[in-house]
Amino acid sequence: MIEVENLVKKFGDFTAVNNLSFAVESGQVMGFLGPNGAGKSTTMKMITGFLRPTAGTARIAGIDICEQPMAAQTQLGYLPEGAPAWPDMTPRQFLEFITRIRGFDKPAARAAMTRAVGMTELHGVLDQPIDTLSKGYRRRVGLAQAIVHDPDVLVMDEPTDGLDPNQKFQVRQAIEEMAAHKAIIISTHILEEVDAICSHAMIIDRGEIVAEGTPSALAARSRFFGAVSLTLDTQLLGQAQALLQNIANTRLEVLTRGVETVVSVFAENDSLDASALLTQVQTLIGQQDWSVRALALETGRLDDVFGTLTRKPRPSTEAAS
Repeated sequence: MIEVENLVKKFGDFTAVNNLSFAVESGQVMGFLGPNGAGKSTTMKMITGFLRPTAGTARIAGIDICEQPMAAQTQLGYLPEGAPAWPDMTPRQFLEFITRIRGFDKPAARAAMTRAVGMTELHGVLDQPIDTLSKGYRRRVGLAQAIVHDPDVLVMDEPTDGLDPNQKFQVRQAIEEMAAHKAIIISTHILEEVDAICSHAMIIDRGEIVAEGTPSALAARSRFFGAVSLTLDTQLLGQAQALLQNIANTRLEVLTRGVETVVSVFAENDSLDASALLTQVQTLIGQQDWSVRALALETGRLDDVFGTLTRKPRPSTEAAS
């Protein structure tokens, strides 16, 4: 449903997006990750036809966005960065306008608006000027216009930005409900959101793909994968360290947060597999009768992978320029 082929965008001598290629199928939610300035929003603008690429192209449901932009745009819904809307309109007026330019007749427009308003829970502010709404509500107005025509493809730039925890949960639920029958791309800085709703994820840095895969596969690239982490009272740290260091072929990392401390135990080589390490730590805890707040075999940490891949120093030639 979404095919991106060798996409490039240059602004003068600066390359914002460098030869990106990927595809998103129906039923798939792609998490688009990267630090500020990585090229996420620029890529989304090119995919949706808002910005013309320097080279390459994108196809929406098989329609080339460069050759047939209007035809491609009928197949997609787009929530841009900042969720722009006419500030002096009400959400009702704005959504009525969107349905008209989408070609809906009045009965179809009413049904479409009812559905979109229900999914975004805008009932209480439908007749309030958009510029008087909170950031969260303005975001939901933007989401409503993106889904009002029930498109097969959704491209959303930070869909939960500015929402409170309850609103974030509602939007994630809506995305999950729509995901079965749509191809969806969302950019986000909230890594827990990737785990919660994305079936696939891609990390870009300086306009290039640096990693992609399922969230669990990406997390498994973390140095924490296979480690055993236990959370205990900080007052027990000295005793715990002394005993945990006796487990052969391991090393420890300690993170203290006030009265609580997390000790991560890493196997130093392949002679100790993850399940055996967990068993040894569990045995030690049982022998000492420690009050452990949490114990987990790590499946990896996406934030660790993200940080490792996007904090690499720039090449010296790039730094010199």
